[in-house]
Order: sequence, then structure tokens, then C-alpha cells
Amino acid sequence: MTMSGRISQSAFDGSRLRVILLLDLYEGAQEQFLDAYEHMRNKVASVPGHISDQLCQSIENPSQWLITSEWESAPPFLAWVNSEEHVETVRPMHNCVRDTRSMRYSILRETHPGRQAAPEAATAGLQSAARVGDGVARHALTFTVKPGSESKVAELLAGYQSPKAQVDDTTRLRRTSLFMHGNRVVRAVEVEGDLLAALRHVARQPEIRAVEEAINPYLEQDRDLTDPDSARVFFTRAALPAVHHVVAGRPEPSGVRRHALYYPAVEGRGMELARFLAHQNEAAADDPDSPVHASTVFQRDDIVVRLVDVTGELDLDPLAALGIKGAGKAAELERLLDGAAIGVEGSLDSERNLNRLLAHADMLPVTDRSSADS
Repeated sequence: MTMSGRISQSAFDGSRLRVILLLDLYEGAQEQFLDAYEHMRNKVASVPGHISDQLCQSIENPSQWLITSEWESAPPFLAWVNSEEHVETVRPMHNCVRDTRSMRYSILRETHPGRQAAPEAATAGLQSAARVGDGVARHALTFTVKPGSESKVAELLAGYQSPKAQVDDTTRLRRTSLFMHGNRVVRAVEVEGDLLAALRHVARQPEIRAVEEAINPYLEQDRDLTDPDSARVFFTRAALPAVHHVVAGRPEPSGVRRHALYYPAVEGRGMELARFLAHQNEAAADDPDSPVHASTVFQRDDIVVRLVDVTGELDLDPLAALGIKGAGKAAELERLLDGAAIGVEGSLDSERNLNRLLAHADMLPVTDRSSADS
């Protein structure tokens, strides 16, 4: 069924994934890099969902290299690239590489000269249709702070001066939304243009460096942002990728407010929970009566966060707010959600438990800044 909502991002369309990693090596590090790559590729070859990879060297500049890999779909790649095993596997490459850039593409069309295939086989594993976006890339980071420091951290994260929004001629920081759930911090960003360029731009700004240093003593995971390896490991572990984004195919109503909802998954069910919420978001985007205008699902391991732009208060329509409208949907969420982790146990068929879940899942807004505020 064709949805009227506009899906600009999805890891759940079943298409194969092409991952491209551009690398700029230090001079003289080629042999060390090749050794590290051999170690890495042997590990990756055994990862479920991995199909193949290639290592290429530029014919114009020998310090520029490229690793391209193909995966059965996005979910197994995301599970791998965000795992602790991946962090340790790629660590030997860090001393060889001056700069990297990672790009991920779902496969939409492909050509096999001289090979005839049935229509079904020709489209197997391909993205069914081109997605329509708004030129915006979405990403989030999440980390935890020491219990008891939550109010101080919230004060620091709410009080900093916004960095300059314009990064370069083609890239602009559009919006930063920051929320807390207990001692967990989630910072979501929207960028027009090059996401990596925007993140690097923000990290270099004095006001951002100052607030990052200020919260360092309160972090549960130690980091030293002056040490490239420490910073790289921290931000790799903190990455909370956007796996699905949809906006209703109708004009944005007035009075839209942004909320973040926290869904800790049953162990090992994070991707399944994210997929469930993504399908629910698509249905909401197709429902002209839904209060949800736009929604983004972020997921890493068993952490799932759903960012929603809604009209009215969440408790006016808790089923829509939680993304469980429809027969059997509350029971499906109940199966995938670790309710005890957020203090909610029992059947979601109970109105009391439903309202309790909404209250416990709704994250505390710390700051929400658009480029107009900068």
C-alpha cells in the first residue's frame, strides 16, 4: 500500500545496503593499514548479513583508499557497526588513518549485462521506490551521567550559547533537541547538507567545547576529548542512529510540539521494536486525524527513542502518542518493551498502565533550538 506520508529515511524497506568508507591514510602507513584491514575483514566476513567487501586504492592519490561492502539489509549492518565488537575490531586502523567518511545507501536499481532474470528476481533486495526527503540528515547521541548529577547536567546543557548555524555554503545546523530520561541524555540534531561536516563544525566551537568539558566529571563513561582515540570511542559508543523518519503528507498544523519517548527494549529486541514503531509511524502519517505530524525512530542495541512532533497534549490520545493505535498493537509493544526498566509492569490493555507508561516514557525536555534561535 502506498502511504500518503513522506518517508525520507528507513532501515526497514528490506533492500540490500551498500556501505562506502572513504579513508585518507597517513604517509607510510599503508602496510600497517593493510595488516589491520586483513584482521578486520576476517572478522566482518563472519558477521550475519554481510555479503561482500572490497578494498580499493585511488589511482590518482595513493593515500586515498575506499572500502565498500554490501549487506543483505540495513539492520544487520547497523547492529554490527554500533557494537562493542566493531569498536575493538577497527581500533588497529586508527593510527593509520588521518580522516574517514562513511556513507550508507540502499540499493534501488542494478544492471547485470548479459544476464536475464525473472521480474521478481530482478527486483529482489532492491528499494521499491525512491524516497522523498527534505534535504535534512538526522542523528542523535546518547550517554549516561552519574546518578545524582542529573539536575546539574541539565542546567549545563540548557545554558550554553548556540553555535553558529551556518557551517559552509551547503551545510546548516537546523535544529538541536536535547532530552533526559533519568540519568540518560539524548541529543538529536537536524542538519541541512553534510551531517559529518556539521558535527565537526559544532565540536570545534568554543562554547560547545566548554560545555562538553563542564559535563565530563559527571559522565559514567570516562572520556578525554583532547585524545582523538578516546573521543572517537566515546562518540562511537554514544551514536544513536536514526533508522526511520516519516512526516505526514499534509501541511504542518499550528501548535506542533516536540516530544521524545524512551522505549527500552527486551534484551535483543531493540531492532524489532524500532521496526514496529516505524510501521506505526507510517500508519499515523497516513491518518488525517492523528495528532502525530512527524516522527523519527532512533535505535542502538536495546535503546529505542521515538521523537514525535504532535499537536495537543500527549495524554489526549495516549495510543497515538505511544505509537500503538490499532488492534493488538498494545500487546505487541508489551511483548517487545522492557517495562520494568522504566517502572511499568502489567498489561497495556489497562488504561492505568497505559497512562503510566506514557508518563514514564515521556522524556524531560532540556533544550530545543532551531537555526532561527542561533
